Amino acid sequence: MTIRRRLYLTLEPTEKGGVLERIFEFFLISIIILNIFAVILDSVAELRSKHDALFVKFEFFTIIFFTLEYIARIYSIVENPEYSEPVKGRLKYMRQPMAIIDLLAFLPFYFVFIDLRFLRIFRLMSLFRLFKIARYLHALKIFKRVLTDRKEQLVLSFLFILFVLTIISFIMFYAEHDAQPDKFSSIPATMWWGIATITTVGYGDMVPITALGKFLGGLFAIAGVGLLALPAGILSSGFFELLHVDKSKEVKKCPHCGKEIHE
Repeated sequence: MTIRRRLYLTLEPTEKGGVLERIFEFFLISIIILNIFAVILDSVAELRSKHDALFVKFEFFTIIFFTLEYIARIYSIVENPEYSEPVKGRLKYMRQPMAIIDLLAFLPFYFVFIDLRFLRIFRLMSLFRLFKIARYLHALKIFKRVLTDRKEQLVLSFLFILFVLTIISFIMFYAEHDAQPDKFSSIPATMWWGIATITTVGYGDMVPITALGKFLGGLFAIAGVGLLALPAGILSSGFFELLHVDKSKEVKKCPHCGKEIHE
């Protein structure tokens, strides 16, 4: 087995591997989780002042590790028949969502030599490292399939919620604007009240005081429970159908040759 083939089997979770592949997978996930914890703890002033050198060293190690991992993936991806062409295949893989996430997990940090305050936003790019775990979690793949299968229903449900939110905010604006011009100053500002109400959060920063406003607020609060249940119901039915598919209808394949097994 060539070194490139070994790298591909080690880095690609969809390929069946041995002990070495499982060890690397565990190590990679551990590095990602520890990195996210480091970003969180680094935001605590006391911890940052005491352990700043440790955070910097761990960040440096993480950047180098993810850089080498990305280079290894680009180098070995030609072992996949879909990306078998040396140049076009690698360029095609580099445009894939997970490959872009891999790149964003480390690339911005090579620009830290630019002394500009706005580059501190690159610290948020560390969150992309969390998405790297997605390729190793079967549950996220199931969630992606459900979103793909039910995307039309979900879009329609969210559009309906937005439509109702706009209508109720429009009416509430004219019901409360004269009584509270500072809070219900415009329809977009009133939509903030609508979002807090439809989600039953109720921050309390905008509260109707007129009789009509209270009546509409009560109706919208009750309707909000049912409106938000629409996307939840769509997702739950999608998960149920996917997880409770009739196993007898599934085609059984040989784990060795990949051909169908007939009874």
